[in-house]
Amino acid sequence: MTMATTTTRQAQAAATRARIVDAARTLFVSHGYRTTSLRDIAAAASVSHPGLLGHFSSKDELLAEVVAGFEDDNERAFDLTAAAAEPGELISAAVARRNSVTPGYIELFAALTGEASAVEHPAHQRMRDRYCRLRSMTSEVLEDAALHGTIDADRDVDAETVRHMAGWDGLQLISQYLPDRVDVVRMLEEREALWALPLGWRDPAQAAPADEPAGPLPALAETTVGGLPEIDPGYAVGRRRRAQILVDATRLFARTGYGDTSLRDIAEAVGVSKSTLLHHYASKEQLLSAVLSERDRSIQERTSADQHVRAVDALRSTPEGALVNALDEPGLIEVYAVLSCEAVPASHPAHAYFAERFRRVIDHFAELFRLAQLDGDLPEHRDPEHEAIWLLALWDGLQYQWLYDRDAVDVAAHLRSHLDDVLPPR
Repeated sequence: MTMATTTTRQAQAAATRARIVDAARTLFVSHGYRTTSLRDIAAAASVSHPGLLGHFSSKDELLAEVVAGFEDDNERAFDLTAAAAEPGELISAAVARRNSVTPGYIELFAALTGEASAVEHPAHQRMRDRYCRLRSMTSEVLEDAALHGTIDADRDVDAETVRHMAGWDGLQLISQYLPDRVDVVRMLEEREALWALPLGWRDPAQAAPADEPAGPLPALAETTVGGLPEIDPGYAVGRRRRAQILVDATRLFARTGYGDTSLRDIAEAVGVSKSTLLHHYASKEQLLSAVLSERDRSIQERTSADQHVRAVDALRSTPEGALVNALDEPGLIEVYAVLSCEAVPASHPAHAYFAERFRRVIDHFAELFRLAQLDGDLPEHRDPEHEAIWLLALWDGLQYQWLYDRDAVDVAAHLRSHLDDVLPPR
């Protein structure tokens, strides 16, 4: 075989490999990583299934290649944006603007952030390393901004870095469900502008908080699993079995996702036959409905605002709910992270549920912030709608970071620090 022939074959192999990666990226974005098969990718890349396996032995390996390509591009763009920036200039919004016009970037990373949070996921270590690199890169930019007065000297740059990255991740995910309500670039620009103010700043001329609250606190409306069948609660007999099925289904959905978990997998985990499982839940979609409903019920018991009189107190209690969830029910955080990211494609059976949930939670927090502003507890320069979206995005993003490094990220502490800034005591 001549050198020219060898070179030609290597070039052809490289071209085929690149075509496979491009096809995988497109399908992961449009249909979701979990629901895309290697055969789907082979067909889209115009190669045979055995031919694809000659380049990538598994979908996991292919996913890692897709992620690596995006990360290389993104980090180069971050470096170029930072190099071109003026001294002290904040660049998160500029990077986000570039990401928004990069086909597939936001969709894929919004999906992967939660999906790869399980330790067993093939991209877990790569995504964990990503957080470390981006934390270091972002911290350098913020430190320079603090030196030049763009960020007030009162602010802890390292803590602000963690929270800003978390909010950014959360915004990217929520924007996939509520694109008309969440503008990632604009939100980041608004947050960066607020850093110029001292911690907990309010206009000294603003009136003192009112003695009487402006109105009754809103209840967080229950989110129904739209499009999925209702579940008959049944009689006492069998409830214990159904409860065990939910526990094991939640664990499996959190570890391998909805798409990669079969009813047979769940039946084996519970120790029953598939037919017995179907006696309690007639389909996997119905079981998904039950898992999401049970998660909401458990969370709502911990975060009810009924015990509070003032909106500010209900908002300040948020970190305690986050702490209880992390200590008592980490599986609820895991299944939420995985399913909310897996359900980004509109074809997913839980997509409508998460879109509605995000809308209802934002509405709930926005009303609490509006009442807090009427009470004089939320400073007048802060917008209730913006604060509601950012609080939800921050909470979700911190939970993702916690799933990658549970010892390094204290979700409750960061939420408490954020709310001390937004709702400073008088």
